[in-house]
Amino acid sequence: MYIYSSTHSSKILNEKISYKIEVRGRVQGVGFRHACRQEARFLGITGFVMNKPNGTVYIEAEGSPEQLNQFISWCNKGPGYGFTDNVQVESQPYKALNGFIIKY
Repeated sequence: MYIYSSTHSSKILNEKISYKIEVRGRVQGVGFRHACRQEARFLGITGFVMNKPNGTVYIEAEGSPEQLNQFISWCNKGPGYGFTDNVQVESQPYKALNGFIIKY
């Protein structure tokens, strides 16, 4: 029998996780990083985004599972210019990053 616990539910709501995300497609030179930063800040996600020499965009993002699911959905669609072919997501240890920045 499960007994509702407000302590248990608040832990679930406050759970923070971290993902490494690689976005492939036409994602460089189209404002993807700036739109990504804007979306991450809107969702309350911390981390960073950067272009990689191989033409992909690399993101480290931290937040609640719900926030990150919404963010990954956005990454699959992109900002409306350019396009994404593939989004790979990998869990990583939580780092407690602050803010969301573009790395150059």
